[in-house]
Amino acid sequence: MSITSIFAQQKFEQLISEIDKGNFSNSEKAIDSLLISSELSFEEKSYLRFEKERMNRIRLDFQKSKQDIINFSKEFLPDVNDEMILNWEKDGSLEFMIIDGEKKYFNRSHTNLFRINKELRKIKESKLGTLKDSLDFYLEKNIPNILDKLKNKESINPQKIKFTYTVSVKPNMVPNNEIIRAWLPFPVEYNSRQSEVRLISVNNDQYVLSGKNQKHSSIYLEKAAKENEPTIFEYSVEYSAKPLKYFVDAKEIIGYNKESDLYKTYVKESAPHILFSEEIKLLSNEIIGEEENPYIIAKKIFTWINDNIPWAGAREYSTLRNISDYCIDRMHGDCGIKTLLFITLCRYNGIPARWQSGWMLHPGNVNLHDWGEIYFEGIGWIPVDQSFGIIDSEIEDAKYFFFGGTDQFHMIVNEDYSDQFYPQKNYERSETVDFQRGELEWRGGNLYFDKWNYNMKVEYLN
Repeated sequence: MSITSIFAQQKFEQLISEIDKGNFSNSEKAIDSLLISSELSFEEKSYLRFEKERMNRIRLDFQKSKQDIINFSKEFLPDVNDEMILNWEKDGSLEFMIIDGEKKYFNRSHTNLFRINKELRKIKESKLGTLKDSLDFYLEKNIPNILDKLKNKESINPQKIKFTYTVSVKPNMVPNNEIIRAWLPFPVEYNSRQSEVRLISVNNDQYVLSGKNQKHSSIYLEKAAKENEPTIFEYSVEYSAKPLKYFVDAKEIIGYNKESDLYKTYVKESAPHILFSEEIKLLSNEIIGEEENPYIIAKKIFTWINDNIPWAGAREYSTLRNISDYCIDRMHGDCGIKTLLFITLCRYNGIPARWQSGWMLHPGNVNLHDWGEIYFEGIGWIPVDQSFGIIDSEIEDAKYFFFGGTDQFHMIVNEDYSDQFYPQKNYERSETVDFQRGELEWRGGNLYFDKWNYNMKVEYLN
């Protein structure tokens, strides 16, 4: 968050409070009145326009009714009633908002309910059997094999992957012949983990690759919209990837060079999502106790989040004001939310930590994915996947494989969050934190996710 945005938030504190209370219609009218004023700066007007856009995005995220929740819950709990619904709301299992006086539930709150609430999770498990999915079984089977090869220093052939990424803008989202600008996610060259990136094809005569200096790796395309037709952007790429595991002995961890630029950069707060709030400080004290070894501290944080923060489908990040605090407040989160909590707690404890994300391309489990990295002096940056967490295994190194390890199916696109694009984007982003689906705009404004679809087709070449 820029200094200007922080000042704007302070200036419009009362308005922001009304928005957060769900008083959207009155807030929109207030914003419209303020935007007419010539006394506001360009930055302040931009801030207010995005607050108005944020309300639209929240409306899209909260469209379920109480009856929708009841209908879904009856599959596992036939006698579900209003009192149960109210109790789930009170204990935080069921996410809702009062928007202009009407209670609306988060679009994924019904499925999240049976992940977040421990009793309901048990009920679901009793009816369906194990709640492990195909990814759990895949990791439990393959991680020990990867570990054996890495420990024995056996050669592991890189996994060669080809994928085709497609974005299709729905017909008539922009006027005929208007140019649509598109930034699509593109795999980055990242040491031995990800290499030999090669663009195979692109359905455009001209394109721009962002280059190594950008934290968001992208391929940029432009196309003119045609009336009554979808506008399609598509490219294919190949790359190679290897698994990696750092076998760290906590006793060999040395002190940080606290005067280095790296240390100063990656232990500091970064508004709005990495802030050392009172909630972060209290939670840190609970988790860490008197421990001083950075490696053990980071492992304690990793373990606590794994054991206490269940995975749940997430709201769009652009609708959340502080993601790490949101995670503590709601006590659940998806991969990015859990990762930001991990990063924040590490930084608060003086451990350099940063964001990394892209896609998970595991066979049968292809999806957007976020994780992080932490830094130890004399070792360097090591990967940490807080969402994959602790693997169900009796082997300690397998259990904690994703604390200091990664497999060959984590495709890296981003080496930080909320960074700039190349070429520069003119309008607000659809995803203000991450970059995995893409970003699109035209001269009339941003094209939000409801205006287009995306698809990832993966081929495993060996």
